[in-house]
Amino acid sequence: DTLALARLTAQISCRLSVVHINDQTLGLNRDIYREARSEKDARAAEYSAVKRALGRDTIVIADGLNYIKGFRYQLYCEAKAVQTPSCVVHVGTPPDKCKEINQELLENKNQDGGYPTDIFENLVFRYEEPNGMTRWDSPLFTVPYDDERPPFEEIWNALIGAEGELKKVKPNQATVMKPATDSDYLYELDKTTQDILNAVLAWQREHVGEIGGQVPMGKQSVELPVSPVTLPQLQRIRRQFISLNRQHNLAKSRIHDSFIEYLNSSFD
Repeated sequence: DTLALARLTAQISCRLSVVHINDQTLGLNRDIYREARSEKDARAAEYSAVKRALGRDTIVIADGLNYIKGFRYQLYCEAKAVQTPSCVVHVGTPPDKCKEINQELLENKNQDGGYPTDIFENLVFRYEEPNGMTRWDSPLFTVPYDDERPPFEEIWNALIGAEGELKKVKPNQATVMKPATDSDYLYELDKTTQDILNAVLAWQREHVGEIGGQVPMGKQSVELPVSPVTLPQLQRIRRQFISLNRQHNLAKSRIHDSFIEYLNSSFD
């Protein structure tokens, strides 16, 4: 009944803790977004902080920019690995309004401050908006910046559960943590990902001057972006994927397709 549900909700609320992670809590300056290397280090710091905080009794608010699809995929995989629900809350704000707010923050010395103008413009240009059709951006709650009544209940239900039923997450093969049983697992992980990279590079050499394109990979294909992908870019994505799956013992039959999905999410 309603009373029993209220009591259960209260019990759940009491045992939950909330961890808020953003650039300020990590001691990061906004100038880090001026250089690729420092920005990469900042994402690594946020990723590590989120990973340490994740748990079934902890609500982790990853309040960083999180504007890169591949990074959101990494966070999704980590939440999935420890069998905790996740969602994406996207504050929908027009670019002009963002610029206005940022300028006000820059001018108000009593505030935390905004992003330097050149960094702000670059971040807007590189922003990859969440897409609720992809599993790592789902469920997606897009909240207009001036909405005074965000969907609190729906977000709570997505993370905790509804009607007295706790939210349960079943880990998939790509994220479940278990001991490696195949002695050649790491070899297959390394070889399969390298073979796919070689195929992408070979395709680009044969199609010089073409914009984008699809690299056939069996039943799937790698969807290349408009600009040619360099070897360092591909190697960086491959290292990230291997790092994510080195201990997860992804089924060997899934390595090929999972890496292609990861590549495509990084390119989009």
